[in-house]
Amino acid sequence: MTADNHRLLPIRNPRTGEIDMHIPAASATDIAETCAGLRRAQESWGRAPIAHRIEVMKRWAERLKARRAELVEADSIDTGYGQISQVAPDMIIGTILRTSNFAPAIFEQARRKGATPGTAIQYDTNLRPYPIAGIIGPWNAPMMLSTLHAIPPLFAGCAVIVKSSEVTPRFVKPLMETIHEVPELAQVLTYVFGDGETGQAIIDHADIINFTGSVPNGRKVAEACARRFIPAILELGGKDPVVITETADLNRAAKAVLRGAVTSTGQVCFSIERIYVHEKVHDAFVDLLVREAERVELNYPDVNRGQIGPFIAERQAKIVDGHLDDAVSKGAQIRFGGKSQNLGGGLYMRPTVLTGVNHDMAIMRDETFGPVMPVMKYRTEDEAVRLANDTYFGLSAAVIAGTEEEARRIADRLDAGMISVQDTFLTFAGFGAGLQSDSFKFSGMGPRTGMLAFLRRQGVVINAGEPESLIEERLKAVG
Repeated sequence: MTADNHRLLPIRNPRTGEIDMHIPAASATDIAETCAGLRRAQESWGRAPIAHRIEVMKRWAERLKARRAELVEADSIDTGYGQISQVAPDMIIGTILRTSNFAPAIFEQARRKGATPGTAIQYDTNLRPYPIAGIIGPWNAPMMLSTLHAIPPLFAGCAVIVKSSEVTPRFVKPLMETIHEVPELAQVLTYVFGDGETGQAIIDHADIINFTGSVPNGRKVAEACARRFIPAILELGGKDPVVITETADLNRAAKAVLRGAVTSTGQVCFSIERIYVHEKVHDAFVDLLVREAERVELNYPDVNRGQIGPFIAERQAKIVDGHLDDAVSKGAQIRFGGKSQNLGGGLYMRPTVLTGVNHDMAIMRDETFGPVMPVMKYRTEDEAVRLANDTYFGLSAAVIAGTEEEARRIADRLDAGMISVQDTFLTFAGFGAGLQSDSFKFSGMGPRTGMLAFLRRQGVVINAGEPESLIEERLKAVG
């Protein structure tokens, strides 16, 4: 695909604010042709034994490892040198190797085989992969999320087409180089550039869709998939709460909350965005949180120093600034930090602590996606649970208490798919352990993203005896 006959999409550098490259958007015709080729190649890939796919995927893991530095650098430019870029290749490689270990058992456990008692009827199960899985990736952790979501369908036997976000596409070139170094994989896995039009074309030609992004865009994807009667796996936004009880170790809580709210500039779907603290320890906790926030440095001008980078997308800085303006106009107080600032063309924000917040403010209702920590008092455990559940999101949540038992009691009452107990931001750890969870409310829809989500069970019923005769049965009834 060349730029000569395609729409060119401008790409902004998050550190300089400048447009420093353009990418050609794949057209509907491009996607149709690409998917036709993937569909042909998938026939042999899907029929091959799982041992073959494991061997191919392990070879890809070796190529990813060999090119790790290139992948980190490309993804870092995309994200403004955020922390997640540094661990993205390791997460991908680890997931490939871990899936290689348990994939055969997943296939075996999903199979149902046996006989109906007292009859000659036997039954068996075929596991048939969806021919083409379409992955539509997000901009906040571009390489990691796009690729992690491609791994289960590849093991399942699908061919996979991935559309990277048009905001963060730089990782695609070095990643595609690793794919081309494994010829069998290159036949069934490809990444394409494009925007919403390209994503719609993928929905038009794929057999199952995995989308990661905002609730409004997720709704559009769900509607488009429904029109084609194809499954949609949606991983959407979050407004994750943390409840801190009167008995909690406040130093531990402040460190955990800061990490959970500020990592990668808060541009993580399971960042901590609402903090509920028992009224008796609220003020002491806020003081400690401010003290922790003061220690954080921007990674400007040196990308190798500091803990917080620029906003990846310019529009996201405007959203976060708007949430702060709304909160302050309604009585909230900024205890540390403040609105975004332009440094060398990049838009940066220091960790920002607010008090005096309530649920009339956008910052306590809508996804902020920035390094902002609004702290609200509560009186009773019931009130804390009610406030934490007062949201249309349900991605993840956290509880920090004096004992694990106390924290677990509260955690079991929260409406979220993943709960961190005695810490925050443990979703990565759960994912690394292979733990699957379901999102609640508007944070997700559809089956989880493991291998089985991309396999259809086909029942096979066998008569090992003689078939019954309709005529003989009719004569018996008459006689």
